[in-house]
Amino acid sequence: KGNGMIGNIYSMGLALQALEATRKFYAPREWDCAQAFSVVSAHDYQQPMAIAQVLPALVGRSYLDAAGLDCAATKETSPNPELPLSPVLGTHGVPRAPIQVHYSITNELQGKHFHYSTSVTVLSGSTLLKVLQVAAEENPQTFSFQTEQTSWGTYVTSIHGLAASTEDRTYWQFLSAGNALEEG
Repeated sequence: KGNGMIGNIYSMGLALQALEATRKFYAPREWDCAQAFSVVSAHDYQQPMAIAQVLPALVGRSYLDAAGLDCAATKETSPNPELPLSPVLGTHGVPRAPIQVHYSITNELQGKHFHYSTSVTVLSGSTLLKVLQVAAEENPQTFSFQTEQTSWGTYVTSIHGLAASTEDRTYWQFLSAGNALEEG
């Protein structure tokens, strides 16, 4: 894509690893390495699998190099596990203010069609999963949902009793102002 994205934010790590590893042997066309790296370095990755795929490319190493790393040399820069984490402070210690999120669920594909909306209050910086949880707590009959743990993190499998289906090729798509979210 013109902005440096290769596929989506989840495929970027593998794409960068592949392009870097093969750039000397296979180059069907020039690619802007710096632009692609700026996309991944600007993104706030939260999923362990995505981090694991993008990290080798960001540090210019492969997993084969891991055996030769001197972890003792980086001990001073490791985070202090004894520092308490506050649920109301952001990543830089800035207080997180409550925000109101307008949340809607719509089904126009299968069974009985529906459209429900609500507004919930969460702390700024909250995840989409937190918005779903608060909506379900406030109105469980309408905003119920089910999840499944995957190596990519929590995956929403059902909303309002309507499950995603690989057989029917249906899934829940999450949008913000009409645009698909890069990361749920």
